[in-house]
Amino acid sequence: MPDIVVPFSDHSKHKEPFRHSYAQGLDAYIIRLQIEGVCQALVHGAMREIRPGDLLLFRPGDLYDLRIGPDAGTLQSSDYYVLCGGPAVDEWWARKKRPTHTAIADDNQLKTAWQQIIHEKRRLDGGDPAILAALVHALLLLLDRAIEEAPEDQSPLAYHALRMRQYIEEHAAEPLSLQQVARHTGLSVSRAVHLFKAHYGVSIIGYAQQLRLARAVTLLEHSPLSLEQIAAESGLGSYAYFHRLFRARYGMAPGGWRRGR
Repeated sequence: MPDIVVPFSDHSKHKEPFRHSYAQGLDAYIIRLQIEGVCQALVHGAMREIRPGDLLLFRPGDLYDLRIGPDAGTLQSSDYYVLCGGPAVDEWWARKKRPTHTAIADDNQLKTAWQQIIHEKRRLDGGDPAILAALVHALLLLLDRAIEEAPEDQSPLAYHALRMRQYIEEHAAEPLSLQQVARHTGLSVSRAVHLFKAHYGVSIIGYAQQLRLARAVTLLEHSPLSLEQIAAESGLGSYAYFHRLFRARYGMAPGGWRRGR
């Protein structure tokens, strides 16, 4: 029997009043991420407004009350959720204190993992238990990182900075402009540049260069690609530019690094 079981997982969309309640306590873990709209959920004994980016974690025995309707201020709500259980989930939960409610930044990698669980669960056979267990395990690890990286001050500016960082990480191997990064968070270029540097101590372009050089090192050590191909694959463009940045950071040419390995 798999160490993680997944009774249900889906992407729910509501345009009508809806309520989901376990007044006697849950019999499984519920993990829920608000995607669009708002709803209300029972958090620490009180109904709280839940907005896009809000992550909810509940364990067996917890009281659960989710409401979508006029009292929540809107009839539109969309979320990802998974009901799960098993020894591996118990062990994950016991590893650290789990906040019931956390506001996390928009994370495409997290959403992709969730979508894979949903698609597997929608198969006619209900999904392969071993595949579902592996996918949920990956989701739990991504949730850990999302919670750890959630800004402590919970301010909009901190979330803008984190969203920019995630966007750069996702697109560093592609042509990337300051305008693209700023547009992703709805900021002006000058505001985005200042905000990112204030939060991470490095410029947007500097951070993209670090990511590209790290990928280049991996390709130098583990691929047969030519140096020109590595420059292109890592998003550094021409070999001359790659050579200059690499030597400035590592104190030697890319070819010398490869020969030394």
